[in-house]
Amino acid sequence: MAAFCYDYCDAKTSVITYTSKYSFVGGDIMILCKDLKELVNRGGYDNTFVGLYPLRSTEDCRDRYAGAAGSFLDLFGNRPVTFISAPGRTEVSGNHTDHQRGIVLAASVDLDIICVVSPNNENIVRVKSKGYPMDQIRLNDLSVQPHEAETSAALIRGVAAWFSANGYKIGGFDAYTTSDVPGGSGLSSSAAFEVALGNIFAALYGPGPSPEEIAMAGQYAENKYFGKPSGLMDQMASSVGGFVQIDFENPESPRIEPIAFDLSEAGFHLCIVDTKGSHSNLTADYAAIPDEMRRVSEFFGKRYLRETDQDSFYKNLTYVRSIAGDRAVLRAIHFFNENALVPKAARALKEGRLEDFLSLIIKSGYSSFTCLQNVFSPARPQEQGLSIALTLSEEILAGKGAWRVHGGGFAGTIQAFVPDILLNEYRDMMETVFGAKACRILTIRPKGGIEVIIERI
Repeated sequence: MAAFCYDYCDAKTSVITYTSKYSFVGGDIMILCKDLKELVNRGGYDNTFVGLYPLRSTEDCRDRYAGAAGSFLDLFGNRPVTFISAPGRTEVSGNHTDHQRGIVLAASVDLDIICVVSPNNENIVRVKSKGYPMDQIRLNDLSVQPHEAETSAALIRGVAAWFSANGYKIGGFDAYTTSDVPGGSGLSSSAAFEVALGNIFAALYGPGPSPEEIAMAGQYAENKYFGKPSGLMDQMASSVGGFVQIDFENPESPRIEPIAFDLSEAGFHLCIVDTKGSHSNLTADYAAIPDEMRRVSEFFGKRYLRETDQDSFYKNLTYVRSIAGDRAVLRAIHFFNENALVPKAARALKEGRLEDFLSLIIKSGYSSFTCLQNVFSPARPQEQGLSIALTLSEEILAGKGAWRVHGGGFAGTIQAFVPDILLNEYRDMMETVFGAKACRILTIRPKGGIEVIIERI
């Protein structure tokens, strides 16, 4: 349910007053959009911004949130509203193992999608995302619409369908969204959008599902409605927040273990390097990974590699090669290696053994390059931006940091753990090769998808 929002905050006296509160669907309280915009500009959300965006100035955060509220005003008028935020995510280890019920290490980051949202009584969802046409979905028909495949409309309809099918209330709303999670960055802008949608329905029409269930709603929408055969890791990391080890042995109830670790205190930054490669026409490359892994598991009469005995796999390697093919065998080896490596990396973080953690990340990345083979598309061998970025990273960071492919792979981004003393050198090199602002310096966000409310000054 939407939490209380305060109608006015005098930034000089820190006095919060209540002058124009509005009840809505669930009986909670919202604030008129014009008043909310004024409240942001006066500093009422500054404490909240510091917690969510430690590397950004409060002025930048005010401009972003107040600007979003202003855009909502222009589109939908002065109605009671609230803010929703959902972060992008970074995959630390466990590359392409979640769809085989493996174990992953991931974290939410301080890039996010923010939404200004108000309920309506029309049973229609309208979402205007900055830079895109407005989506309009009627909730009286939640069936898959083939013409919506690979569109944001499909994600809206799919998340709503999951909520309805699982007994959670839904209803119409109008929303304006803006995101600084770049598309194709490996930070999963689509998962952030899905998690934001789930939090909107939960805030306006709750009580809603848990963060874990919201992640499942996002995956369902992406698989069944959008048409992308993704695992659950992206949505789970975005929805839950912070560093998390996620064990998908039972995907209906994944085991989630938060890990408290501050990279900045250890003298490191997390860098995501965008090599500017296109993700267009890569769906077949992504789909081939779970398909080929499944060929191996089916050889042993199993549905997932997590259920397949590793010793039997190696004893029967000759036969598996003949049935599944060599690349499928290598991708299965990657799965087995990653599933053993992730708990070691998580344990190293928990115990503060940073050197061990970094060496394991390098090993994980090497497995993605040589066994998983998702660093470039076999259909486009002349486009190898990721390979160049990884090679340059090794030259700068060998013995001092770590580097690996990031996200789904084949194009897009790499991830690097860079010591502070090398940060400027590393960023300059990456941006010389890949362009201005190609290297993003991030923090780990401790909160996942949320309704953004005021923390008292």
